[in-house]
Amino acid sequence: MKLLRLILFWLCWAVPLSGYAQKTPVFKVVLDAGHGGKDPGKVVNKTIYEKDVVLKIALLVGKKLEAHPDIKVIYTRKTDELIDLYERGAIANKNKADVFVSIHCNAHETQVEGTETYVLGLNANEQNFEVAKAENSVIYLEDDYKKKYAQYNINSPESIIGLSIMQEEFLEQSIQLAKIVQSQLTGVMKRANRGVRQAGFIVLHQTYMPSILIETAFLTSNEERKFLTSEKGQEEFAENIATAILTYKKWIQGQSSYVAPSDTVSVHGTGRKQPANHPTEKGSVSYKVQISSSPKRLEAKPFNFKGLSPISTEKDGKVYVYYYGNAKRHKEALTLLSNAKKKGYKDAYIAAFYLGKRITIEKAKQIEK
Repeated sequence: MKLLRLILFWLCWAVPLSGYAQKTPVFKVVLDAGHGGKDPGKVVNKTIYEKDVVLKIALLVGKKLEAHPDIKVIYTRKTDELIDLYERGAIANKNKADVFVSIHCNAHETQVEGTETYVLGLNANEQNFEVAKAENSVIYLEDDYKKKYAQYNINSPESIIGLSIMQEEFLEQSIQLAKIVQSQLTGVMKRANRGVRQAGFIVLHQTYMPSILIETAFLTSNEERKFLTSEKGQEEFAENIATAILTYKKWIQGQSSYVAPSDTVSVHGTGRKQPANHPTEKGSVSYKVQISSSPKRLEAKPFNFKGLSPISTEKDGKVYVYYYGNAKRHKEALTLLSNAKKKGYKDAYIAAFYLGKRITIEKAKQIEK
C-alpha cells in the first residue's frame, strides 16, 4: 500500500513536470492577405479581383502552418473586409509575431511574368517605386487617412520611408526570409525570378519584426492569371510559401545552416550598431563591407571568409553579421568592396559608421570632407 502511494505521488509530480520541460516556444506567423472589402486590388476583366485570390492563398498557407503544433497563425483578415494598413501592422505588433508575411498579386500593362519579394527600404528604382505606390494607394479608402499617414507622400519618389532603430535590427532577417521565399517560388515552382527588392511599403513600415511582401505573380499575364486563379496554382503557392516560412523558422532558431542563393537579392543595408570588436574611433568615419550573415557564429578568421581579412562580427538579434575591412575613406571602401566581390560575395555592400552608429553613405561622405 505504501509502495502504491509512492507511485501515485511520483506520477502526480513527474508527468506535469516532464510536460513542462518538453514545452517548445511558439513561433507566431502573421499572414496578411492584401487589400479586401472596398479595396479590390488589381482587377482583371471586371470579374477577377486580387483581394479574392490572395485571401485564398493566405488561408491555405495558414492551414498548412497550423498543422505544426509549435506554430501559431494570426490573420489580418479571414474574410472580404478592408483592414487599414496601420491596423495590419498593429495586429502583428500586438501579438508579438516572429514574422509578418503580406501576400499580393502583381500587375503590368504588358504580359510580363514572374515573382518578386520585397523588404522595407528605399525605392531603389522607378519600377520598385511604382509597385509600392500602387500598394500604398489603398490609404485613400481608409477613414481619417490624412491624419494617420501625414508623414507619407506616396506620389513622390523623394518621400523616403525611413527605418526606425527597431526595424533596422530586423532587416537582415527580413532579407533572409525574402531570399528563402524567392528560392522556393522560383527554384521549386520554376516561376520567373524577379528577385528580392526594397521599397517603401507602408504596411511593412508599421511592423517591428522580420517582414516581407510577396508579389506572387502577375494577374495581368494571361498565363499567370490562369495559374493564380486555379485551385492547383493557389495550392502550389501556399505549399511553397508555407515551406519557406518553415525553412526560415529552422534557420532563425539555429536548427539549420540553410543559406539562400545569393544571386536573388539586390538590396542596400541601413542603420545598425557598430560591431563590438572593431569600434569606430571617436570623431571619425569608418567604412566596412558587409559580406554575409548567419544564425551560427563563425570565427573571424580568413579561412572562414575566402581569405578576406580583417573580419569583424556583429550580433543582430539572432543573426551574426560579418564585415570585411575598416577604411577611413569611401574611396578605400570601394577597393574593399571590389575585393569582396572578386572573392564571390556578389551581394556585398558598403556600410558606414560614425560615433559607434550606422549612418548613410551620403552622410558619411559629408563628414569625411
